[in-house]
Amino acid sequence: MSEPSSTEVCRRLVGRTAVITGAGSGIGLATARRFASEGANVVVADIDEGSGKAAAEEVGGIFVKVDVTDPEQVEALFKTAYDTYGSVDIAFNNAGISPPDDDSILTTGLDAWRRVQDVNLTSVYLCCKAVLPYMRRQGKGSIINTASFVAKMGAATSQISYTASKGGVLAMTRELGVQFAREGIRVNALCPGPVNTPLLQELFAKDPERAARRIVHIPVGRFAEPTEIAAAVAFLASDDSSFMTASEFLVDGGIGGAYVTPQ
Repeated sequence: MSEPSSTEVCRRLVGRTAVITGAGSGIGLATARRFASEGANVVVADIDEGSGKAAAEEVGGIFVKVDVTDPEQVEALFKTAYDTYGSVDIAFNNAGISPPDDDSILTTGLDAWRRVQDVNLTSVYLCCKAVLPYMRRQGKGSIINTASFVAKMGAATSQISYTASKGGVLAMTRELGVQFAREGIRVNALCPGPVNTPLLQELFAKDPERAARRIVHIPVGRFAEPTEIAAAVAFLASDDSSFMTASEFLVDGGIGGAYVTPQ
């Protein structure tokens, strides 16, 4: 799917500052492009300096190298965003990993479990904790946390720590959305289905049977493109979703509603 042209995109985020973790590739990069096209000041946060700098240059934003599991680096990220642009209006807490050693509970070791929990769940906690003071002072803000459709469903092709981490993101998002609702801060969870990203491509290239087992369950018959997920993030970031908070926004090609899929 090609990037929408500037004439096709709304301008809902003009003048707003958006921080995106994991913005160097995949959903994060597609969202950085989408936010920029809608007029946002984009802060590209990534642990990979090469891809992060390239993304920031492309979208006319700034790059901050950050390990999202490090509290001091996360706090510095949002301070840099505020110091540069004068506000922090949108936080897309998107960084995550899905390593091959996270598999069945019968084979996944404790180190693998903890590493995935740190990157996928603890980082969201740290980012929310760091950005909320800015948004509370402003009296407004939109936080979007990347969960997953697997937080809502069980899979026999398990990635136990990934699934558990995303379930934690859903619960934390719900709680924050309720807690800060009357302060003008919205907190929602994005729940993508399988997305055609480098992370997924690498996983499935090593195990084509695993890919085949999954795609048969998708009613639309394909994985999502990053641009399609980015469009959903832009909606959650904008005032078009002003009555949405503590929500689980499922963008999964119909997986969650399917019993038997089309042939």
